[in-house]
Amino acid sequence: MLDIGSFRARTCSGINRRSFLQLAGSVPLALGLGGAASAAPSGRAKSVIFVFLWGAPSHLDTCDPKPDAPAEYRGPFGVIPTRTPGVHFTELLPRMAARSDRFSLIRTHATTAPGHPDGGTVALTGFPELPVPVQPNFGSIVAKARGNRGNLPPFLSITSGMLADASRRIEGYGGGTLSQSHDPVLVGCSASGEVKLSSLQLLDQLNPLRIQDRRQLLSQLDTAARRSEQQLDWSRTMNSGYELLLDPAARQAFDLTREPDKTRARYSYTTFGQSSLLARRLVQAGVPYVQLNYSRHPEAINPGFELGWDTHIYNFEFLQDQHCPTLDRAFSALLDDLYDHGLINDTLVVMMGEFGRTPKITPNAARDHWPPCYFSIWAGGGVQPGRVIGTSDKLGESPLGDLVSPLMVGTTIAQLAGIDTQARAEMNVLSGGRVIDALL
Repeated sequence: MLDIGSFRARTCSGINRRSFLQLAGSVPLALGLGGAASAAPSGRAKSVIFVFLWGAPSHLDTCDPKPDAPAEYRGPFGVIPTRTPGVHFTELLPRMAARSDRFSLIRTHATTAPGHPDGGTVALTGFPELPVPVQPNFGSIVAKARGNRGNLPPFLSITSGMLADASRRIEGYGGGTLSQSHDPVLVGCSASGEVKLSSLQLLDQLNPLRIQDRRQLLSQLDTAARRSEQQLDWSRTMNSGYELLLDPAARQAFDLTREPDKTRARYSYTTFGQSSLLARRLVQAGVPYVQLNYSRHPEAINPGFELGWDTHIYNFEFLQDQHCPTLDRAFSALLDDLYDHGLINDTLVVMMGEFGRTPKITPNAARDHWPPCYFSIWAGGGVQPGRVIGTSDKLGESPLGDLVSPLMVGTTIAQLAGIDTQARAEMNVLSGGRVIDALL
């Protein structure tokens, strides 16, 4: 059920100044508007789905098992063969193992940031949190290059709110040096498939059919009230917000009830499962960049919602009972759907966390943060499937061979999306980055 939500105000018959200013601050931040976007460059990938496993999954317990390592490293899970000769996953990912011919695997990632917010910023931008302002999210770069097409924003992040850990948010979540006008629209999706556009909330009892009458009231407000914190073009931003809400075709992209029950069940009725289905619908509708987040918080300590991948405790229990079955089912359904709908060649899919987890099991019978070695999965959009790039040592502690950095990830995404070296230089982004040639 599509639920646009409600924006709290004191009255239903009018908009007071405080509510208006709150609305003014929310819409331009989310829509990714403001500066004139350059013409959309040619590229293999028309859309990108970046699957962010916030909290960092254990590589040894998922896609880089070490069955011959000592017990204090290898963990309790068995291994199974994939469809890629010589490559094994743990037994927790049977569907993904059966589809390894549809994606390529990198096992030699390394990063320098050891914590969640700083590691998340590096993972999403390729650069550290300092200096301020931070470099832009990969999605913001694609959004600026592509601009708005139709009434759907160019960059959406599927999450119930800002990505954050217990202390603070990821600084690299949005536009950074490209300005907040290229921040993502935040889209919440529940396990039942209820979608909320929290960045485009409306006033109580104000539905899209009544918005046009409200425009007359808004136009009468003084210019000070219309000025957003970012000094953006107010009329353009507000009009685009209205257009998104008034355009039936744009709203339909968020309506999961239009999907057959069989399809929705195949993804699973979980937050990540239904969010994955929403990601497919958004790229099918032409959205250039979708960040599909597995959880809003990294910590595996919060009841009431799907837990993140920060498994300092109960690592093996969480992976066995929730994380891996949910990921295995939803990600496999997403790949199948992209193939079945003829979208895979035009859609680049990248899945990774911000780092790995300690190969040696901790005294808490779990795994802690491990920046020196982790994995990613790539599919579609010009990537050659069925490849395995690099390997880690016998304990999973260090990559063997060339390291693959987050900056290389962003550069490769941009290149496959048609944002070449010259375009990146003109935007002053991804400086010094190299393409992961082995994927192509």
